[in-house]
Amino acid sequence: MSDGLIEFAEEFDSGSHGGNPGDRLNFAPEDASAGVERWKVLIVDDEHAVHRVTRQTLKDFEFDGKRLQFFSAYSPEEARQIISANPDIAVVLLDVVMGEANAGLTVARYIREVLNNRLVRIVLRTGRPEDAPEERVIREYDINDYREKSELTARRLCTTMVATLRSYRDLRVLDTGKRGLEYLLASSPMLLETQSMQRLASGILAQLQAVLSLTPFRRPGPGLAAVREPGGEITVLAATGAFYAGIGRPVREVAPPAVLAAVEKAVGGSGALYSSGWVVKGFRSRNGAEGIIFMEGATNLTDWEKRLIDLFTMNVAVVFDNLNLNREIEETQREIIFTLGEFSEARSRETGNHVKRVAEYSGLLAQKAGLPPEEAELVKMASPMHDVGKLGIADAILNKPGQLSPEEFEVIKAHGTLGYEILRNSSRRIMQAAAIIALQHHERYDGTGYPQGLKGEEIHIFGRITAMADVFDALGSERVYKKAWPMDRILDYFRSERGRHFDPRLVDLFFANLPEFLQIKDSFADHFPLAHA
Repeated sequence: MSDGLIEFAEEFDSGSHGGNPGDRLNFAPEDASAGVERWKVLIVDDEHAVHRVTRQTLKDFEFDGKRLQFFSAYSPEEARQIISANPDIAVVLLDVVMGEANAGLTVARYIREVLNNRLVRIVLRTGRPEDAPEERVIREYDINDYREKSELTARRLCTTMVATLRSYRDLRVLDTGKRGLEYLLASSPMLLETQSMQRLASGILAQLQAVLSLTPFRRPGPGLAAVREPGGEITVLAATGAFYAGIGRPVREVAPPAVLAAVEKAVGGSGALYSSGWVVKGFRSRNGAEGIIFMEGATNLTDWEKRLIDLFTMNVAVVFDNLNLNREIEETQREIIFTLGEFSEARSRETGNHVKRVAEYSGLLAQKAGLPPEEAELVKMASPMHDVGKLGIADAILNKPGQLSPEEFEVIKAHGTLGYEILRNSSRRIMQAAAIIALQHHERYDGTGYPQGLKGEEIHIFGRITAMADVFDALGSERVYKKAWPMDRILDYFRSERGRHFDPRLVDLFFANLPEFLQIKDSFADHFPLAHA
């Protein structure tokens, strides 16, 4: 090759190497082999020989273990299209004069100001430096190098590529770190607001995939998030890709042996494990529960990216621990609520299973009615206190085996208001829900109920749901004043009271999902009869 790249290009233009003068050479973008990362280089020049010589000179070029993938543009319009479609191009070798004196400079301005691409390195190449003086161009345009074509020998071209690619690589690392930190700051509140372990697991996988995708060419593969309760198995809570079908199953049934070994090694550990293109992280809560996240596709991670992932998993561990603590508080709260509900029912010689069944019926009906999961769970937790007002009713009336007098019935009817007064002063959502349920679970859809005579949707949905759950269980349960009704009679009653006692839509949902309600009844059946006076 002669000393100047432009001279070699001119030889191609003259046809001495088999080319036809004036012919345009159409170079399709070179496809990188599957899974192989390459530096993308865009050559912008209206002289076809410059494209050929540049490719020939750099065909064996390698930097940082990666070779080049070339794109060719012969006009400013083509250049704009290609760089817009490929924002991860690392270097643009840009001619100044292409038909118009400053055509290349308009491309440089488009890249920086329109696309706002500050990472790509722009090397200006010109055969007519008088049209674009170096000092003026460097000052007025955001380019990274300026070369006259006559000085670009093969050695100089390779040296320029090393310098520009090193700069691009370092800027990309800084940009990835910056965007990663911004992403973690934005995603942390979302994780902190998570109210269920399943949602946390799904959120973790989504965020980790996003972090790993910050670097071009990297495509995170399938992943899973799992948990092990004290004394239990490691169970998949959320998964992507090939692991998705394993949600709800033990990891040992889902993961290949090598993955299972990595997961078991990481469970309860600290720090992340990076091996075979994986990232594996384990963490432990204060109550002994252990979590694990696993993701394929974590290839060629830089030290900065590993620190970023470690920071992310530290945040996850804190959220995991807080979620377990919150769950422990909720379970304690639930236990107190059930105990209070059972105590109020025990005063009327009813079994504690009544409040369990009412809770399960209420939660199921709330789900079928389309309430958000949080609301359905709230109804389920609050409904056991529907009869807490019975604590203020005298035993002689509460447990009277015979028919109540009108005066005694009025006292019994007051238990809804009493329950409301007991619960209403709490600021907790569950207590507020329980207060509504206690007050309204004896209201009737046609307005003939008590204590307020509310009608239709004036009755809170929580009250309408618990009313159905309470009556369904009461009719099928033995009480001091009656025998349990057979199921056929109970179902006939619900059909007859559709739109009268009960919300018609809820009745329809009840019958549409009857097997599930009967399953709850069987699961929490009373195993001993009540003694009748």
